Amino acid sequence: MVPEELKTGRQAAHQRGHRSESIAALWLRLKGYRILARRLKTRAGEIDLVAAAPFGPVCFIEVKARSDARAVAESVLAGQQTRIARAASLYLASRPHLSQRGSRFDIVAIAPRALPVHHRDVWRADI
Repeated sequence: MVPEELKTGRQAAHQRGHRSESIAALWLRLKGYRILARRLKTRAGEIDLVAAAPFGPVCFIEVKARSDARAVAESVLAGQQTRIARAASLYLASRPHLSQRGSRFDIVAIAPRALPVHHRDVWRADI
């Protein structure tokens, strides 16, 4: 049985994650991106956002809510990058028309009282 205070903390973190993803999706739409999927779940893992860049590649986006947006790029560790890349590969395999556009891995940092920061092409993966 989970103590009530832990359950409340997890629920708050879950709500914060949803809110951050919504803010990131809105920010990307304002920049001309088309959101293709939110909270995409595959057998390999989950991707926060999948978006088509205007006249560019398909972007697999990890959303990170932090108190300091500058340190966010280092917060996606190698294991998480691998899981996201595998999930991206599965997504593109089922959508060959999108795989022709190319792909990249981005991070959107959400910090309190600041505009979102979009880090493009943060890491590379062979997919």
